[in-house]
Amino acid sequence: MMSDKDLEEYNNIGKPIKWSSRYSYVSGTRHDDHGTRTYDVNGARLPSVTTILGATKNQQFLKDWKAKVGEAEADRIKNLSSKRGTSMHKFLEHYVLGTGYDDLTGLGQEAKSMAEKVIEIGLAPVEEYYGSEVTLYYPGLYAGSTDLVCLHNGVETVVDFKQANRPKKKEWIEDYYLQIAAYAMAHDYVYGSQIKQGVIMVCTPDLYYQEFKVIGAELRRYKHEALKRIDMYYDLMHDEKERTTPMKAEEFNDRPDEVGNPRSTDKE
Repeated sequence: MMSDKDLEEYNNIGKPIKWSSRYSYVSGTRHDDHGTRTYDVNGARLPSVTTILGATKNQQFLKDWKAKVGEAEADRIKNLSSKRGTSMHKFLEHYVLGTGYDDLTGLGQEAKSMAEKVIEIGLAPVEEYYGSEVTLYYPGLYAGSTDLVCLHNGVETVVDFKQANRPKKKEWIEDYYLQIAAYAMAHDYVYGSQIKQGVIMVCTPDLYYQEFKVIGAELRRYKHEALKRIDMYYDLMHDEKERTTPMKAEEFNDRPDEVGNPRSTDKE
């Protein structure tokens, strides 16, 4: 039987980034249903971090943008960005795992160039990785899939890859920071780790690379903000359940009528 060290050496043959067995990750099953994403992890179905953030964010900017460009154009841009982002993620995942992958479509080759830019700049400081496309969960609250957990410049780090149609400003991407913070909390809680850094690696189709880091007090602040949004989400879900749960006959009879008198029942 192979020792852990031998297993690591075997798994690292031909890999551009060394793999470490420091953490043993659980697997989860993802479900997408009409824009809502959930994960089945350890026998529980949990809402995804992206679903929670999407349900609790201010949608006014998105509504204004759709009104400006039109519903059809907005859908076209959204679908194209999603496909490009998925393809870029595949290239990056296969690079980290050391497995071959290619996509010869026009969109695929565009995404490949973006992935290569992320590899060239973003992944250069990564000394070893613990997991790629890792399912993370906080029991009873949420789950999600982070792109990479690794040692980045000597610091245990959660990494998220993002495609963007144009360069980003920090104030535009608060939800990216909240997503990273939620993943860091989940990793620390379940695996007893001390994730000290989040790195968001962004690339546009014209190969403009940006990197946003969050550490220390700022990371703690985003964890608190993420918890507030999670609380807000469950409050919304509770309110929605209250509105959609049919009233039982006995509950209706217990309510006073329009003038405040108890309603009579057949039992009286």
